[in-house]
Amino acid sequence: MIEAFIKRKKTLSTQLTVVISILVLGMMGLFWLANNTLLEKYYVYNKQKEMISVYRMVDKAAIDDMLSDENFAVTLQKKCVSANIDTVVFNKYGKVIIEGASDNDEVFRLLLEASMSSYPDDYHDIKLTKKKDERLGTEYIIINNRLVDGNFVYMKTPLESIKESVGISNRFFGICGIVAVLAGCMFAYVISRSMTKPIRRMTELSTKIAQLDFEAKYKDTKNSASEVSELGEHMNELSRTLEQTISDLKIANNELKRDIQKKEEIDDMRKEFLSNVSHELKTPLALISGYAEGLREAVNDDEESRNFYCDVIMDETDKMNRMVMKLLSLNKLEFGNDVVEMGRFDLTEVISGVISSSALLAQKNNVTLQFDYDKPVYVSGDMFKIEEVVTNYISNAINHCICGEIITVKYIMTDKLVRVSVFNPGEVIPKESLDKIWTKFYKVDKARTREYGGSGIGLSIVKAIMESHHRAYGVVNHDNGVEFWFELELFIANNK
Repeated sequence: MIEAFIKRKKTLSTQLTVVISILVLGMMGLFWLANNTLLEKYYVYNKQKEMISVYRMVDKAAIDDMLSDENFAVTLQKKCVSANIDTVVFNKYGKVIIEGASDNDEVFRLLLEASMSSYPDDYHDIKLTKKKDERLGTEYIIINNRLVDGNFVYMKTPLESIKESVGISNRFFGICGIVAVLAGCMFAYVISRSMTKPIRRMTELSTKIAQLDFEAKYKDTKNSASEVSELGEHMNELSRTLEQTISDLKIANNELKRDIQKKEEIDDMRKEFLSNVSHELKTPLALISGYAEGLREAVNDDEESRNFYCDVIMDETDKMNRMVMKLLSLNKLEFGNDVVEMGRFDLTEVISGVISSSALLAQKNNVTLQFDYDKPVYVSGDMFKIEEVVTNYISNAINHCICGEIITVKYIMTDKLVRVSVFNPGEVIPKESLDKIWTKFYKVDKARTREYGGSGIGLSIVKAIMESHHRAYGVVNHDNGVEFWFELELFIANNK
């Protein structure tokens, strides 16, 4: 029943208060029961011992012939009064020798009559008997015995006083018991609250940890038991471990999300790549197939027509070959398979070389390449890859420049960097296409790109090369044309 009651309670302090209160109440109940059932018997037992003690004192005085002594009479009187025992010693003629009781003559007359009615012949036995006064309804404990000197002693004490004392004692014990139970309950409540305070704090801490609030910590107090303090430290350690673990999991989760996103981007790029390659190869393959079929069927028998057919096939084959080579180069750059060999080289010499090799294409498109800088500019980078960047910029400018205009190549120098700028007059790039031109196969003007054999890969290669060098690059629209640029670190800056 107690267990069921405790289970209905929610807090530990309430359970402790209830248990301690029940224990206090149970102990007080046991004491009260013992008091009511055993106290009277214990009083009677002690009263009998007192009567026997008084009897032996009188018997010893009879042996020592001290019964007539005044001092003994006073001592006996005090003893009998304090123990509430009426005592009378008399001879065989009924004459009182000594008495120990109140001064009420009526009492002694009654005692004497009762003692003379019957008395034992043997003085060796001390017999205690109970006798009830029918007139008063009072019960007494009586000793009626012969002394060793032949005199008689008669002792009597009322049981009514014992019962009254027991009743008073029980009532007083009941009042004290109620006070003790109330005080015990209050004490149990205070103690249980004090003892469970650290546990309540840890409960609050565990709730905050469950809500991922790792700022909350258990702070020890002086009145905490060592086991509670140790548990609090373990809770703090658990909080720190959980915080670190959750942080690691979040980092791992973010990395996983990035990996998934990257995989999805790669899948999209792969699909787009296949689609673009298929589209780019479709036209040259169709031309090659058509002109090859015309040659086989001898559509035109004259040599000039056959040569034209062969030139078309060779031209389309060359375009396909250049596109495949660019794709292979771009693939190596994007996947990190192509090592960037950093070194010192003269950028002016590289640009001059590219301009010289592009002179024929510039002449064909009726444009002029202008680069007036003739001093060496030493930079750090991969010379062959930077040469490819310059080649792509210049060839792209030639193919998009207005006929008869001038393409300008120049430097913009700073303390540590040099910016190479390639400006070609012509149509500007639409604003929505500025960020897309670096994407593989993207073409602003597809018809024009097809006209000069562009594949839309050149600027993607520029992007990959410059990112592998960790250097800036970009494009700027002007009112009269487009400027492409990239930056490199001056070699002299490395030694400062």
